[in-house]
Amino acid sequence: MEEDGGGGSEEAALVRQHRKEKKELQAKIQSMKNSVPKNDKKKRKQLTEDIAKMESELEEKQKQELAVLSPEQRDEAEVDSITDGVTGLDLGNNVPGQQMRVSKAQKRREKKAALEKERDERIAEAEIENLSGARHLESQKVAHILSQRQLQIKQIPSDGHCMYRAIEHQLKERDKIITVTNLRRQTAEYMQSHSDDFLPFLTNSATGEMYTHDEFEKYCTEVVNTPAWGGQLELSDLLFTVRSPRRPPLTLRALSHILQTPIEVVQADVSPIIIGEEYTNNRITVVYMRHAYGLGEHYNSVEALSVTPAD
Repeated sequence: MEEDGGGGSEEAALVRQHRKEKKELQAKIQSMKNSVPKNDKKKRKQLTEDIAKMESELEEKQKQELAVLSPEQRDEAEVDSITDGVTGLDLGNNVPGQQMRVSKAQKRREKKAALEKERDERIAEAEIENLSGARHLESQKVAHILSQRQLQIKQIPSDGHCMYRAIEHQLKERDKIITVTNLRRQTAEYMQSHSDDFLPFLTNSATGEMYTHDEFEKYCTEVVNTPAWGGQLELSDLLFTVRSPRRPPLTLRALSHILQTPIEVVQADVSPIIIGEEYTNNRITVVYMRHAYGLGEHYNSVEALSVTPAD
């Protein structure tokens, strides 16, 4: 039975690990450089500082790992590391070194191409799966419902503000400009001034108990100051509404009162929910999607159906 070489194997493995870490760091740094515009001096300065910090931290980490080795192993590891760094340098007339550098560049290009091919294949497979998946089926159902009204989905970014952005879009279609920030602020203020109408329906997900006054105030503050969906409460609220149509989603109920306008929520598998039917203004219509994104639920707006000319 052959021996594995003991310490020599250990230092060799460490050298390989350090080389890999340096390559990964360089790739990350290059990606960071590409993401920052060259004319943005402030971000470029911050980027330079971040890169220096990352390189320093990696160097310190690797020094500490080398320090654990015996003096002989450390010397061998440092020599191997230096040799690896020198190999392929342009030393003027050193043609073999130049050839090796080109070879490494070619390998990088080939590796990048292989990764991109693999990614494209995964995307294609996912699209095929989506044709029979919940997301695709839901989109088809909603599209059919809207087309009967000569409407189609207006996609809203999934950035934590989707419900408010959908309302904002509907208002713009009526030449009424109210920003997402103002919609959030007005929603929170209305809920706070009508706490008796909202507080009994809010429960702590961890305890199942009704919100305390402090928890309610914190929730209203988050509605104003964070993109946290307006809280996950809108989601659970809307799902609850499917089972109990007499209870509307709370923040949409508040918005309906603020705008004095009915708000209709179209869904794939149940009849539309109309909030604020007591108002006579033309209703606002939004779309609730349960399977739109990886995290699930999402709101979109609607717009007039565009007619594609026949060939």
